[in-house]
Amino acid sequence: MSPTLKQNTNTISTESATQTATSRGYEMGSRGSHNIAKGGAHPFPIPKFANKKEERKWALQHMAAAFRVFARKGYTEGTAGHISIRDPIDPTTFWINPLGKHFGLMKASDMVHVDEDGNLLPDGNQIALNAAGFAIHSAIHKLRPDVHAACHTHSVYGKAFGALGKKLDMINQDVCTFHNSHAIFTDFGGVALEEEEGRKIAAALGNGKGIILQNHGLLTVGSTVDEAAYLFTLMEKSCQIQLAAQSALLPGESLKLIGDEEAVYCEHHDGDPETLYTEFQPEYEVELHLDDSFLK
Repeated sequence: MSPTLKQNTNTISTESATQTATSRGYEMGSRGSHNIAKGGAHPFPIPKFANKKEERKWALQHMAAAFRVFARKGYTEGTAGHISIRDPIDPTTFWINPLGKHFGLMKASDMVHVDEDGNLLPDGNQIALNAAGFAIHSAIHKLRPDVHAACHTHSVYGKAFGALGKKLDMINQDVCTFHNSHAIFTDFGGVALEEEEGRKIAAALGNGKGIILQNHGLLTVGSTVDEAAYLFTLMEKSCQIQLAAQSALLPGESLKLIGDEEAVYCEHHDGDPETLYTEFQPEYEVELHLDDSFLK
């Protein structure tokens, strides 16, 4: 999370709704999706469920939709890449995609349910899962009880930016969602088939929203799969934009960075779980329009 910053007599923080305003007089207020809705009720509140079985069905459908979105955006690389969700009924277990199924064909019923030892559970698809995916996602779900979903693929711009060995710069409003809340993992040990590699990645992620895996790809997390999926699309696009901006620099020029106070203000209003959940819903609606078979 962003640290508390002090400027003039006003204090700002992403951690507290009691803070007042920036030095420009811009109100901080409470976090949440109400900040982006005006003139009516917010159209996409995070749903509440009568029971955990309903919540599981909903989460698996949104997980399948996230795969369809990732396919449409080109985040595929052979059998690499995975999304997981913590099971609402038994939070010590999680669901993950089967090995070798194309993201564009994924359905809710395709998902594999595994325990923390990697055993397939009978209520999920009885098919192999990606071994590296298990190593990474199991470590994250163990280390971060607040994480209900994680997304990782070997996307083009994530891999390209990851070769730079650095975090994203705050060069536009949107990337400020990751201000002081993303990390870089520089200790690449090869394909993450070993438990230790997964544990190192989870430790490097810390309490952040996402991590750039040097020589590997990107990974994002969230309290819903919608949040984690939107953050992945945002991190991938942010990598693309920074690479483009850097390539356009003339000798002696440098990127124009957003100030710390302004970045904190942006993250405070755009980087909370409710708002990030909302940001995925237009993509979800497109998938419903194109082909709703992912619901099955």
